[in-house]
Amino acid sequence: MLPSMKLADLAESKAEEIAREWVVNVQKNAMTPYYHNRPPEKLIPQAVKFYKNFRKIFTEPKPIEAGREFFSRYAAERYQDGVPLHEAIYALILMRRQLWLYAEFQAVFTTAMEKHQAVDSLNRTILVFDYAMYFITKKYYEMMQEGWMEKEK
Repeated sequence: MLPSMKLADLAESKAEEIAREWVVNVQKNAMTPYYHNRPPEKLIPQAVKFYKNFRKIFTEPKPIEAGREFFSRYAAERYQDGVPLHEAIYALILMRRQLWLYAEFQAVFTTAMEKHQAVDSLNRTILVFDYAMYFITKKYYEMMQEGWMEKEK
């Protein structure tokens, strides 16, 4: 079995368990204050839905199509919940990170030392881009709220 399918299998089979761990993290993360006082039973289903759909999006020949539908619904649901855009995106980033942490903790992937070092480098790079995505979208949201775009026309 390819490592990528191992991750998809893990996401699907352990969705509830991974989602519960995600809730703990999203509720204490400084970048997701909206989630801090929400009841776990309201939050767990959104992460379970993500983990259960991971395989479908990942294995789709054109993942952009499956992703567009799923993430458009994710955005609409979070918007209706009143979640600020930057927090909705960062919560999704934490879902992705929680899946990788769970896989690492379960020793799903066994690699040589060189591959381990490559994974560490990749994880660090992803983390940097996660922060970039968070702050860019947060700033965009703030500028929209201030009417900045209208003032610039």
